[in-house]
Amino acid sequence: MTLVQCAYNIFIMKLTIDKIGQIAKLARLELSEEEKDKYAEQLSVVLDYIEMLNEVDTEGVEETCQVTGLQDVVREDQECGTTSEEREKLLDLFPERVGDLLKVRGVFTQT
Repeated sequence: MTLVQCAYNIFIMKLTIDKIGQIAKLARLELSEEEKDKYAEQLSVVLDYIEMLNEVDTEGVEETCQVTGLQDVVREDQECGTTSEEREKLLDLFPERVGDLLKVRGVFTQT
C-alpha cells in the first residue's frame, strides 16, 4: 500500500475526475484520464491534510511571515535613455505592434 493510499484511507475528501479536469483547464494543462485519476487521488490527500491542519488550535500563537531575520536589499531603479533610432529598431524586432504599442497574445481569453 502506498503512502497516498494509506493517507487516503484515513480521510474522506475525494476530488472527482471532473473537478480535476476543471482545475487542469484553468491551469491550461492537458491531462490524460490516467493522470486525472492519479492527481484526483493525490490532491485529495493534500486537501485532507490541509483540512486536518485547520483543526489545530492556534489560539495565542503569534503570526510570523519569516523567521530568519533576513531583510530584502533593494535599490532604486535607474532609468537609462535611448535614442529614437535605437527605440525604433527595438520596436521593429517585435512581431506585431499597433503604433508604439506591442501586441501580445491575450492571457485571460479562452482558447
